[in-house]
Amino acid sequence: MVLKDLVHISNYFGSKPEFVLAGGGNTSYKTAEHLYVKGSGTVLADITEEDFVKMNRKLLGQLWEREYSKDPAEREAQVLEDLMNARERSEYDKRPSLETPLHDILDYKYVVHTHPTLVNGLTCSRDGRQEAEELFGDRAIWIPAANPGYALVLAVRKELERYVAKHGRHPQIILLQNHGIFIGADTVDEIKDIAHYVVKAIEGRIKRRPDLSLAEFDRQRAADISPAIRMLLKGEGNSIVTFICNKEISRLVESEQAFKGVSLALSPDHIVYCKHRPLFVPYRPDMEEQYALLAQRIDEYRQRNNFLPKVVAVEKLGVFAWGHNKKAADITAAVFLDAVKISVYAQSFGGSLFLPQDKIDFINDWEAEAYRAKVSLADTSGKRLDEKVVVVTGSAQGFGKGMAEEMAKEGANVVIADINDKLAQQNARSMCRLYGKGKAMAVKVDVSQEASVRDMIIDTVLAYGGLDVFINNAGVLKAGGLEEMDLKSFEFVTKINYTAYYLCTKYASRPMKIQHRFNKNYYTDIIQINSKSGLAGSNRNFAYAGSKFGGIGLTQSFAMELVEYNIKVNAICPGNYFDGPLWSDPENGLFVQYLKAGKVPGAKTFEDVKRFYEAKVPMGRGCYPVDVARAILYAIEQQYETGQAIPVTGGQQMLK
Repeated sequence: MVLKDLVHISNYFGSKPEFVLAGGGNTSYKTAEHLYVKGSGTVLADITEEDFVKMNRKLLGQLWEREYSKDPAEREAQVLEDLMNARERSEYDKRPSLETPLHDILDYKYVVHTHPTLVNGLTCSRDGRQEAEELFGDRAIWIPAANPGYALVLAVRKELERYVAKHGRHPQIILLQNHGIFIGADTVDEIKDIAHYVVKAIEGRIKRRPDLSLAEFDRQRAADISPAIRMLLKGEGNSIVTFICNKEISRLVESEQAFKGVSLALSPDHIVYCKHRPLFVPYRPDMEEQYALLAQRIDEYRQRNNFLPKVVAVEKLGVFAWGHNKKAADITAAVFLDAVKISVYAQSFGGSLFLPQDKIDFINDWEAEAYRAKVSLADTSGKRLDEKVVVVTGSAQGFGKGMAEEMAKEGANVVIADINDKLAQQNARSMCRLYGKGKAMAVKVDVSQEASVRDMIIDTVLAYGGLDVFINNAGVLKAGGLEEMDLKSFEFVTKINYTAYYLCTKYASRPMKIQHRFNKNYYTDIIQINSKSGLAGSNRNFAYAGSKFGGIGLTQSFAMELVEYNIKVNAICPGNYFDGPLWSDPENGLFVQYLKAGKVPGAKTFEDVKRFYEAKVPMGRGCYPVDVARAILYAIEQQYETGQAIPVTGGQQMLK
């Protein structure tokens, strides 16, 4: 059977963040014999026909004939076993939601369960039930807070029986306190109409909307705290932190009292993805005191709850959302932001109503919700740079672009830093399509300007929580002999290739040092992309060669200074990337420059110059980005090497 209408309505709501959060919610379609329900852990936005679980309705009906354990954990396990047994044989590799029986008993072909933020502003409010009765009358039923799973199904079934006895039909709208909404109908168009009707009705009662516009905050302070949180929450696995701040969050972090509106979970999703309580850390003007208090409060939270916080709010600053990868960190941030929105909407209906403590305890221990989060967030690659944060300067094109792509292939979160912002943005979008949302980010930077370099590092740390590998690749080359080279050109080459390396190392090492402070066994890397011209002089190319020779001196000196922080500093010295724009650009490439400078005796054409340089390489070809990437991976993985200049020249330049 083709389930195209079910896929359509699922994708429709799943692609709207105002309806579906973190891939949650579920949908179904039923015939007389079968129920097709969304598989647990799948995402509505991109669900396909194959992702639905085909259930036998006769076997589902038998659930009501069983008497389950009174122990909640044992009962849910028994219900799950019966649900698994109600699958058709072809579906044994899929897992249905524990709310499947609820989909089955509703007397409509299509059922859609979502968690709209605006609707939850009503369902998570103190006066929500009264307001719902005024808004929807007998078109809807209200279900008091219940544990997810079978307990919720029982609560809904009981209210349905009462409703049917009175009205002779099932309601099409079911409002779940602290949870969301179920809508039932026999056509997908009617489902849409009802959903928009509910939202519009609630909108008419809203007195204030959340202000999510940009807010001013101390960027440097946030960038100094984020690496500390990243390491304090890291544990044994990967660690990414996303910083969020807008005007609404700025109001909330003004004080612990102001933060009370989001101090506990409002819905099951908030517990699953953010834990039941965010951590609030008071402000201390002195950073040493702030670090000490941060570590103390995180440790106290762990001892009190037996797990670490996923959301850390720092007074007068903003909110840090943690995850074991970028996807998880961003989902944590989005789900917490949803709680912020709900708390604002709830002010129109008497204020926030948190989940009762017994419901919080149940969800914290519930295997099904843990499974859902695990499936939804699982994308740890096991690759060599899995979730490392890597900045590559000058990576909008050429060698830098190739290296950035190789880092992304190995699982890194890559920051494409370049003065060509348009091209950098284009490349970042392309990488995100290939490797996942948030896996690449573009930052505009002029490496010759200190403020620009500082902002590049801050932007990186606020997006990912820290910095693991900084690849200083941005460089320029202007060829010419002593008579042709003017002072302006010489100083420009020196500024980009030499001085900028100092600036980048100065600012890149700052978050790395903070990470080391809170995790003494953590290694990070600064890698300069040097050149074979940094190992041997280059005729009529002294500006470039001199800057690269100087770069190796900086590398060795930085390595000695930073080794105490487990920051390794190495240089990679590639041979010539003949296929890249640096060499092959028809107007400004080196082949053209060298032809004009007379660097190759007897050369009359572009091709003459190219053949001359290819003949210099014993291995018979130019250097490729993947060759350099392999050397970078070696430098990162080799913990017992720093201050080295690693040649990647095809044998053209050999160490002596």
